[in-house]
Order: sequence, then C-alpha cells, then structure tokens
Amino acid sequence: MSDWTDAIVGERMTVDREFTDRLRQSEFSNQEWGLIMTAVEFEIEDADDPENARIVADTSKLPQIIPELDNISQQMGAMSGADPSGDSSGGAFGEIVSDIKDALLGGGGSGVDDQTLEAAEGLTQEYADELQRHLESKGKFEQVRLAYQE
Repeated sequence: MSDWTDAIVGERMTVDREFTDRLRQSEFSNQEWGLIMTAVEFEIEDADDPENARIVADTSKLPQIIPELDNISQQMGAMSGADPSGDSSGGAFGEIVSDIKDALLGGGGSGVDDQTLEAAEGLTQEYADELQRHLESKGKFEQVRLAYQE
C-alpha cells in the first residue's frame, strides 16, 4: 500500500507549501512538525466505497515521539535564550519552578503529554483532509483510492 503514497509525492509537496500558514498558527515548529510527520502514515478509510472514502492519519506511533518534541523545544529555547514554555523568568529559577511543576503534576520524564499528543493528532488529520481536498480538486483522488486498494 505504500505505492499509493509514492505516487502522490508531488501533490504532497504542494500541500506542504499550502499548509505552512496553518503550521505557523499551531504550537509546533517546523522541526517538530517534521518529526511528527515521520511518525504518521496515511491510510484511506472506506477505500472500497467511492462515496465515503477518506484519507486519515494513522497516528498510532505518535506517542513514541512526543517526548522527543519536548527535547526539540528545549533545544530551540536554549539556542534563542528563551524558555520554550514561554516563561520569561528563565534561568535557574525557571528550571526549578519547571522541575517542581513536573514533580507535582507528573510532567517530565518519559510520559506522554496528552495535550501535545492531541494537538499533533488533530493537526495531522487537518493535513490529511487538506491532502484529500487537493487530490479531489486535481481529479486525482479516485486514482489514488484505487491504487490504495491494490
């Protein structure tokens, strides 16, 4: 089934460019989005039904990379001198407060941030919806749907 995705690489590049504005409005940086997209596969739900076929994002692997998103955010914050949480207090005091919040609220460690996971799942499905709209507008979705079934 990966052949169908290989066949739409050019279309995905177009959607990627069009999706840039939406990505800027999200909580994710370009680097984080790139990592998210490596963990997502696209499928066509109800592929055997031309009327209801729909591209969906398989996000089952996202929980594995969510902790890495925090690392990217922290690295970017360190490079800019800003606290990635948006806290301008920064410095050692900011780190202490962050550690205390993590201890009290169960954050940090290898746990998965449910809010981040939910945002990533939502954004990837928005991307899938946009990809489908694009393919339909080009008259290519039916061809892609049939290729998916093979």
